[in-house]
Amino acid sequence: MTDPSDLLHHCLYFTANSLGRSITRMAEEAFKPTGLSPSHAFMLMTAAANPGIGPGDLAARLVLAPSTVTRLADVLVAKGLLTRTAEGRASRLAATPAGLALLKGVEKSWKRLHRAYFELLGPDGDRLTADIHAACLKLEGSGR
Repeated sequence: MTDPSDLLHHCLYFTANSLGRSITRMAEEAFKPTGLSPSHAFMLMTAAANPGIGPGDLAARLVLAPSTVTRLADVLVAKGLLTRTAEGRASRLAATPAGLALLKGVEKSWKRLHRAYFELLGPDGDRLTADIHAACLKLEGSGR
């Protein structure tokens, strides 16, 4: 019988999740100075770059479920980093002055994260990122 641990390391599901846990630990450390989780930070950056963005568009850009976007946005609104305005049945999100002020630190954290994995993986890190992105697009487009 084949050792299951040998099989796991040849399984995309297992290795992708293992990679996800590793990069999440690195990202949480990199973003710690901002007081935000990496997901909150990327949401803030996206909303700041697209004032008045709707939650659905934000969910699509961040590849998150709409309920996750709502939960993350609720935290950023409570912290005074985003505003939520209603337009009929739709809502719009935008960075507040406090959110915009935090962006410099968020961008430094993103660069810190990139530098950390680049130091470990070298130029292969950028190629790996591109390959994973391409695989995600194919898997998302497959209709599962």
